[in-house]
Amino acid sequence: MTDTQNPFALDGRVAVVTGGTRGLGEGFAKALGAAGASVMLLGRDQDRGATVAEALTGEGVDTAYLPVDVTHPDDVTRALDETLERFGRCDILVNNAGACVHAPALDVTPEDWRQVMNVNLDAVWTCSQTFGRHFVQERAGTIINIGSMSGLIVNRPQWQPAYNASKAAVHHLTRSLAAEWGEFGVRVNALAPGYIKTDMSPVDEPRFRQNWIEDAPLRRYGTVEELAPAVVFLASDASSFITGSVLVADGGYTAF
Repeated sequence: MTDTQNPFALDGRVAVVTGGTRGLGEGFAKALGAAGASVMLLGRDQDRGATVAEALTGEGVDTAYLPVDVTHPDDVTRALDETLERFGRCDILVNNAGACVHAPALDVTPEDWRQVMNVNLDAVWTCSQTFGRHFVQERAGTIINIGSMSGLIVNRPQWQPAYNASKAAVHHLTRSLAAEWGEFGVRVNALAPGYIKTDMSPVDEPRFRQNWIEDAPLRRYGTVEELAPAVVFLASDASSFITGSVLVADGGYTAF
């Protein structure tokens, strides 16, 4: 451990967050920065990226934004190169970018399926392999894949078979990479959130209350602010003996 007084501290480390310009990704970036890390935000929305980077910089976090489409391998390679050029190192990768199509299985088009898999699985693979190669060479590094409780259960009342399948695959990819790269000092874990309030998640809609809220032991949705510290934990020395794990943060939803 680099800091026995505070194993959660990330001072001197550099974190890259995909989909870091809004929602969960923005919250993760803020929490990592508050713990002491420098942060590279990746995302396609340049206006939003610049706004978030400016806000984090104003809070004293060494932050940069890079317009990147993680479904393009060349963009991912450029992201690693520019992170190393800008910050001089890279220690943490948070694979957060995601997509979802709500449709019954018989209505999912090939284009719908491919869109979800491209973002949720193929891009996670590309980013993990690209950054993982660097981490293996450095014999240090941490990857946190944002999975979902949807990789463990089937959501209702909305159907989302492509999303569910993609997140289950992310969980097992996490274990696979952890098994291979552990001997090189590289840890790979996943965080599986339940229903979290963001601009893209309609947790307040009455039609979802019974299945999304009342069916959970805590009987409420989560917030980005209470989920983000889990990413700090997985990124830090506080979890130095944890790899290949899927940390479920769902208010107890999957207990039933």
